[in-house]
Amino acid sequence: MTAVPVTPGPHRLREMSGRAGWGVLAWIVGIAFFLPVLWMVITAFKPESAAETWPPQFVFKPTLSEFRLVFSGMGPFLTHSVVATIGSTILVVLLGVPAAYALSVHPVKRWRDGLFFFISTKMLPIVAAIGPLYVIALKAHLLDTVWLLIILYTAMNLPLAVWMIRSFMLEVPRELLEAARLDGAGRIREISGVILPIISPGLVSTALICVIFAWNELFLALNLTVTNAATMPMYLISSVPQEGLYIAHLSAAATVASVPVILVGWIAQRSLVRGLSMGAIK
Repeated sequence: MTAVPVTPGPHRLREMSGRAGWGVLAWIVGIAFFLPVLWMVITAFKPESAAETWPPQFVFKPTLSEFRLVFSGMGPFLTHSVVATIGSTILVVLLGVPAAYALSVHPVKRWRDGLFFFISTKMLPIVAAIGPLYVIALKAHLLDTVWLLIILYTAMNLPLAVWMIRSFMLEVPRELLEAARLDGAGRIREISGVILPIISPGLVSTALICVIFAWNELFLALNLTVTNAATMPMYLISSVPQEGLYIAHLSAAATVASVPVILVGWIAQRSLVRGLSMGAIK
């Protein structure tokens, strides 16, 4: 017996061509978004004389001189950013988990008002609150300190984290929670032994988003710190001189500042995708 090849029907051909078309479009959009980043990295390896030319030079002798200048002066800025970002992210997760638990698994009274209050704090323009924040920080002797940034970054990211963690907790099967309660599990055991292992990808994605927001924040750091707690975004500003050439140096500084977030995202990409897709498929 000989196998007869099956020719795809018109509907199947249209479906395959549609998928291929969407795939090509996705690649085009992805490359278009990535081109500025690629050009920034390429410019970082150029000497200043080649970085400032028009039309751009695609053939040049690579140099690490700008990276040497960046690494020679970025140490304190990098330390402040790392401490403020990691410290605020840990606090956000520690505070966000019980808050989300109280708004989802065992809802407190008027929990809808609580949710609206959390999200309403994101509606106020930060520039409208910078005056009171400055006065409070001054009276509390927290101006130009990393502790102030940790507190403010925690307050900045906590509302979004509570909403995200709550949405993940709502996806936990109620049967598992009921079984844990029948076994005598209390609230802490229910959270640590049942809920957290299930929503761990969601916690990773929430923490990564908080890391990105805290690492890239500029307005608060620029207005409430000077030197003792200056962060990497402030270092990028200081990389732009009042006169002279600076494009290659700024590109090198921006490349170095982007590497930590890119590495964290690359390491946690699997958990990030799983966390952001929780609840998408029933």
